[in-house]
Amino acid sequence: MSLLIKGGRLIDPATKRDGQFDVLVKDGKVCRVDSQIEPQEGDQVLDASGCYVVPGLIDLHVHLREPGFEYKETIKTGAMAAARGGYTSICPMPNTKPVIDSSEMVRWLKDKAENEAVVNIWPVGAVTKGQMGKELADIKAMAEAGAVAISEDGKSVMDTKLYKEGMIQAKEAGITVLAHCEDKTLVGRGALNAGPVAQRLGVEGIGNDVEDIIAARDIILAKSTGCRLHLCHCSTKDSVAMVKAARADGIDVTAEVCPHHFILTQDDIPGDDANYKMNPPLRSREDRDALVEGLSQGIMEAISTDHAPHSAEEKSRGIAKAPFGIVGSETVLSLTMTYLVHTGKLTPYEMVERMSWRPAQIIGIDRGSLAEGKVADITLIRPDEEYVIHGADFVSKGKNTPFEGFKVRGKVYKTIVGGKVVFTDDQM
Repeated sequence: MSLLIKGGRLIDPATKRDGQFDVLVKDGKVCRVDSQIEPQEGDQVLDASGCYVVPGLIDLHVHLREPGFEYKETIKTGAMAAARGGYTSICPMPNTKPVIDSSEMVRWLKDKAENEAVVNIWPVGAVTKGQMGKELADIKAMAEAGAVAISEDGKSVMDTKLYKEGMIQAKEAGITVLAHCEDKTLVGRGALNAGPVAQRLGVEGIGNDVEDIIAARDIILAKSTGCRLHLCHCSTKDSVAMVKAARADGIDVTAEVCPHHFILTQDDIPGDDANYKMNPPLRSREDRDALVEGLSQGIMEAISTDHAPHSAEEKSRGIAKAPFGIVGSETVLSLTMTYLVHTGKLTPYEMVERMSWRPAQIIGIDRGSLAEGKVADITLIRPDEEYVIHGADFVSKGKNTPFEGFKVRGKVYKTIVGGKVVFTDDQM
């Protein structure tokens, strides 16, 4: 059976299309794109009037928690949450138990995802064995097994010599290095951004230098090794400045920003509420504004979620004792539409670039395009639909969001993976 998507605004930066087009899908691939396609007998017609029709969103940064922490999230529930958020491809970080640090674990993840995930799972392997920072994982074998990147996410490899060798091996394997920039010798027991809010709540602060020092180091190493470097969840104004300078210097570096960092600041923390505790922390208004400007200018080329589910019990312990992290898969599109697109900070075309086309290029996957012949991973968005975010509505096991009660504008209507509708929202 063929699927004919009619009457929507197709936004596809890969082909530079932005206008009203019909899209015909056959056998899981885009068969034809034209201004007017007449349905044939047997075609399933999907009315996309008033919708954006875009290449499936791609999230470079999620935590699925399986194996080892299935009470927080599983591959199945995390993939369902991603589909509800418009994502057709996601990259789970390797900080599970056991760690995704070998070809065997990469294959395990792929096999599990094949059976249980409604979206595409692109594995990320650890830089070091067990993420212990002592000995490199077998990066070549992980890449051959299907890992699209390596990352020590949740921490940084503090042994610079070891990390440099990992970068060299990643370059040789043709995969990307996803960097969590955090100097663990400086962070101590920090829980919030260093400043008046942390002082008022009686917790240790995390200074901008914790991120900036490692971001600078990693950029320098990327220059010397020639690896493809991507900075995860950037939160400081100097991260933006360093990425801009690095790119001007011809270094192969990209960077992502998450909605909590381009929307919220430390001033929005209402009190001892651990739903506002994430790593890196919410920074100052000056940092937030620099991140927004970086996204607007295309310096920061990707928007990711850093989806980090935790149990309600864990997040009820207060800021000092609760784990870092918030969920994001089901809210990022709406938050980006509300705070960047509808405010004129990004055009719809630029949003799709940063949420689909550029993420695909960053990890080197053949996605993010609705050109004829490409896999039919497609997201339909109702740009003007308003709703209120409620954690109780999430399909993720995690409900830990600082955006509870936020009224947003822009909602995922359907998510299509390989030509198959895996999520639909019919609450109109």
